Amino acid sequence: MRWFTYILHCADGAFYVGHCHDIDERERRHNAGDGARFTAKRRPVRVAYFEEFATEQESIDRELQWKRWSRAKKEALIAGNKALLHALAKRRKP
Repeated sequence: MRWFTYILHCADGAFYVGHCHDIDERERRHNAGDGARFTAKRRPVRVAYFEEFATEQESIDRELQWKRWSRAKKEALIAGNKALLHALAKRRKP
């Protein structure tokens, strides 16, 4: 079975990160209000970006990583801007 980690772009501009095994069905369920409470209030939503994984654990690990990212970093990932993504990934010194 394939697993996906995805970023939804909500109608209000917010991003939502999740994982599933059927990306099209998951998007449909979010838009039907059967997804997370967060997205139910921000419909319609659309899949802005996703990655595919061989195992659910890999997908969950990626989801948790993205959830720690800033909005700017998620936007760079969605846009495919590898240079900006790399620049935003550098650790900040205190």
